Parts: sequence; structure tokens; C-alpha cells
Amino acid sequence: MRFDVVTLFPGMFAGPLEESIIKRARERGIVSIYLHNLRDYATDRHHTTDDTPYGGGGGMVMKPEPIFAAVESILGGEEGVPVILLTPQGRLFTQEVAAELARYPRLVLICGRYEGVDERVREHLATDEISIGDYVLSGGELAAMVIIDAVTRLLPGALGDPGAVFEDSHARGLLEYPHYTRPAVFRGWEVPEVLRSGDHAAIARWRREQALRRTWERRPDLLEKAHLTPEDREFLARLQEEEEKR
Repeated sequence: MRFDVVTLFPGMFAGPLEESIIKRARERGIVSIYLHNLRDYATDRHHTTDDTPYGGGGGMVMKPEPIFAAVESILGGEEGVPVILLTPQGRLFTQEVAAELARYPRLVLICGRYEGVDERVREHLATDEISIGDYVLSGGELAAMVIIDAVTRLLPGALGDPGAVFEDSHARGLLEYPHYTRPAVFRGWEVPEVLRSGDHAAIARWRREQALRRTWERRPDLLEKAHLTPEDREFLARLQEEEEKR
């Protein structure tokens, strides 16, 4: 899979792209990531990429010409490639969206800055708009890194354990169950006996119930869309009864 990132600050990506899963995925040829400095596509001698907003107001707005020039040069006429504008106004990035994007062989990510981008980029160039949450960042670079990481994890061969991706929080619509490792007792706190029992069916049941409990306690909104079995619903009903008795 190929990622093309249009940014004013390509240097921000040096660390994240050279570590851990992303580094290994690049070395294995699973992903290729190209950083495109937006200033290289500005035509004036100062390489200007922003200007004051029409109608007044504070801040600067990213100019349309360099962004259009960058994306059109990158794609070279190739069609069907998602061109994603990273903006607080976009649809919320979720695990489902990551899985959707992982089906494409190529993505273009446009990192916004300042007060935002000229509206004509949104209307006539971007095919999608994505936000990673209801908060404000200095630019789209961190959001691009989040998307690259989340999507790369879903690609075959990116993880050492292929099954790990299906156990992550949100992968099955629930928060993940608790994890433990050695030692069995640390400062008097013990690992649950069931995890040391060797009973795989009991372990699977415990993990499912813990995932349900954690989601019910922390993110009950996720349960509305989660795929729940009759046993899951019965367990959640018991949790609700226990809560009402307190």
C-alpha cells in the first residue's frame, strides 16, 4: 500500500516512520510512504502557501494553488485514489474507517494548517474529509500519522501475530479485555486464576465478559453497534441488575 502525504512539515514524520511496526512494514515492502513538501509546489519566489482570509478575521488560510498542484502532480492522472483532507470538520476516524481505507492500494493525505484550507480544496479536490477527534491540533500531520499507523496494522504481514489485530480494542466493536504477564504476583496483586488455568474455553469466556464489562463501564455507546450474542446480552443484563441493586 502507498501513502502520499502533502505537508508543510515533512520533518515531523521522521521519528514515527522509523520505529516499530511502521518501520518493519516499510522494510518488508508492505507499505511505502512518500512525503511531499507543499512549499515545493508554490510558484512564487518566497514559496508562499498561505494568505490572509477574504472577509477579514484572524489567522492565515492555506492557498489552493499549491495544494492542487501537489495532488495533481502526485497522482499524474491516476483515478480512484482517495484524496483525504485532514480537518476537524471531517467524519470521525474509527476502526471501521481504518478497515475501509485499508482496502485501497493508495491514499493521499492532505495535512491542513493555520485556520484551514481554501474551501475550493474541500469542494473540488478532496474526496473525503477525516477528523481524529473533537479537539484542535496545530495541523494535520499528527492525524496523518494516526491514520497511517491504524491502517498499516490491518495490512497482511504488518503484525508479527496476524490474529492480534482482531483482539485490539474496537476491532470487534468492544474495548479490549485486560492483559497480564509474569510475574503471577506483583506487590500482592495476583493475575486472575482463570488465566493460569490452561482452560482455553474458560479463558475465552473470561476475556469476552471482561471486554463486555469494560465497554459497558467506559464506552456504553459502543454496545449499540457491537455484534452481541444472546450470552453477551444475558451477561450485560446481569451487570445492569447488579448496578441497580447498589
